[in-house]
Amino acid sequence: MSTPDSLHTLQRIRRQYVRQKVLLYALQALAVVALGFAILYKWQVEVPVLAALALALILGAIVYFARAWKSIQKTDLRQVARHLNRNYPQLEDSAEFLLRPTTELNLLERLQQQKVAANIQSAIPATQQVFYLKRNPTLAALGIALLIATGIVFLPAAPLASTTPPEQVQLEFPDTPQEVADTAVSVQEIDITITPPSYTGKKSYKADQPNLRVEQGATVSWRIRTNRPARTLQLVLNEEKPIAVKASNGSYTLSKAFTEPALYHINVNGQKSAYYTLEIIPDEAPVLQIKKPEQYTEILFGDPQRVTLQAQLSDDYGLRDANMIATVAKGTGEAVKFREEKISLGFGKQSRTFNINKTIDLQKLGMTYGDELYFYVQAWDNHRGYTRSETFFVQIEDTTIVESMDDLTMGVNPVPEYFRSQRQIIIDTEKLIKEQKSLSRAVFEERGNNLGVDQKLLRLRYGKFLGEEFESGIGPGGGIPEGAEGHGEEEHFSGDGHDHPEFEDQNSAEALLDPYLHKHDQEEAATFFEPAVKAKLKGALAQMWEAELRLRTHRPKEALPYEYKALRMLKEVQQSTRAYAAKTGFDPPPLKEPEKRMTGDLSKIKAPTERRTIETETKLPQTRKALQWLERQKQGGRYSQADVALLERAGQEMAQEALAKPGRYLRAMQDLRTLIADIHANKDLCTECLITIERAWTELLPPVAPSPQKQGTTRSKLARGYLEELER
Repeated sequence: MSTPDSLHTLQRIRRQYVRQKVLLYALQALAVVALGFAILYKWQVEVPVLAALALALILGAIVYFARAWKSIQKTDLRQVARHLNRNYPQLEDSAEFLLRPTTELNLLERLQQQKVAANIQSAIPATQQVFYLKRNPTLAALGIALLIATGIVFLPAAPLASTTPPEQVQLEFPDTPQEVADTAVSVQEIDITITPPSYTGKKSYKADQPNLRVEQGATVSWRIRTNRPARTLQLVLNEEKPIAVKASNGSYTLSKAFTEPALYHINVNGQKSAYYTLEIIPDEAPVLQIKKPEQYTEILFGDPQRVTLQAQLSDDYGLRDANMIATVAKGTGEAVKFREEKISLGFGKQSRTFNINKTIDLQKLGMTYGDELYFYVQAWDNHRGYTRSETFFVQIEDTTIVESMDDLTMGVNPVPEYFRSQRQIIIDTEKLIKEQKSLSRAVFEERGNNLGVDQKLLRLRYGKFLGEEFESGIGPGGGIPEGAEGHGEEEHFSGDGHDHPEFEDQNSAEALLDPYLHKHDQEEAATFFEPAVKAKLKGALAQMWEAELRLRTHRPKEALPYEYKALRMLKEVQQSTRAYAAKTGFDPPPLKEPEKRMTGDLSKIKAPTERRTIETETKLPQTRKALQWLERQKQGGRYSQADVALLERAGQEMAQEALAKPGRYLRAMQDLRTLIADIHANKDLCTECLITIERAWTELLPPVAPSPQKQGTTRSKLARGYLEELER
């Protein structure tokens, strides 16, 4: 074992570190606790928010100190040894050997242990401080916290709890002189209750200030109580005709519904209050966001005849109903027919948002190839809001329509009628697949084999366009697919008296040289198609071959994709065989150019003689006069009581223009009322009020039309020299 003195030294260092660390965390927690107790002592529980904050500070400090204490206690002697290795080179990074038993060490480690035990006594005396923790930041924080807590406890402070109830509204009367007799009528209490309309789903509430912001269609009720009965008490909206407030049970009440913004003030026995705003929160229309499908969707052959509708509907107060209007168009030309249906989207109870995820089956709507679907989504909110989405188009591709202009430019349609029989094979194959469970095995195989024969006949007909007058040239095994022998076709062999190239000698000279010879009488060369069209037609015949193979072997489900591919490639061939023929029309006679051109005859051209007199209407005439009056006042002019009428009329124009943005001109309206009160009292006019009113009136006036002016040009020395040379 290591010497007892060395272990005692390590334990002493650990106790020293624990004491210093605990003291540091205790001072930090004490600073926070002092603030919490000071707040509780000053305001106790009168203010719930501050009481909760104080308790949170105290509890947080306690939890912080407890977690720090737990972390400090985990410090062991190994951490102390690593710390000594980092700070004392005399220990040669071997202080941890002092913690290990001597029996577990080899000879070299025991020698090193004895050396370290001797060095640690000399390197670290008993009175030496090993750990140095930074206490200055903690002591500074503690001092600041104690100063703040002392200020909270001993310094006087205004109570945070408001003595005025939050629902009580105070009105200002700038026209009222300061020397008011005790017998004057004054407003003691005013309550403003707002009743939102039913479509919002909100309950009535009280306003906490006279500047109101209410829902569109809300009813505002004023209840005013005065110290004595008033002779007249009126509500003035937008400087228009005052509305008398009715007296009821010692108070005055008035209720009015608002759909437009307004400026208002209270008039008590001729004393006008300050101007206040009444803004309207408009009812927004429902918002539709269509995620799927696209604006135009075409369903190709083989694709599921379904459309997925994904949308999100939302409204500020709630949706009342939502549905989809679908119109199905069937037929072409003058024989087209329309049928409109209303499709439910599963909208249930009223809500602010509604997500739509609906799959529309076009076959249930009675649609088939070539039909079109037009639909849109519409929604209503609880009020008068209505929103309709854009119209979406869905079309099912139709192969019976030849996308060519040949029928308009030529007298005869050159497209053969058997271009359309591939679609009939697809229809019969789908029908066979659908009826497979109800058919017997023999009937199912017979119908599948008959479809294979029809596919073969169609393939041979299209093969004529490639010069294939006989069954050859497509696919392995000649004219009959591999594995299809014995199903409706007679088998042939080399000795039955017919010509069969596949049974000829494949090692003859002609067979070996055949791929390298340029023959002019080949079947494929005797065609009138371009190479690109010929390649598409060959691909269609190859798909028919694959479909025929699977129909002959009683696998109609596997044959269906090849049938669709063949049909699509045939349609591409049809579209590539467009023809154009110039139409004949009326050729106008040539103009007599020598008689008309370059004569300069303007006798038949007359200048317009129509004249109109437009009287320009001067906007805001009273505001313009008031601005002139303000300019005279700034130059030291005198005012009279007659100027009040001019300012009142200008204030009415400002109130009318400020309806769109009541809060923007509220300060100017109040300063105008103060200016009128100064004129009534024969006082000096408020300078700041003059500046505010002038700025507001100038902003109300429309901008002056720019007049043409001569633009000054500044030329460089080089440009001036160039002009001088030109003038010489």
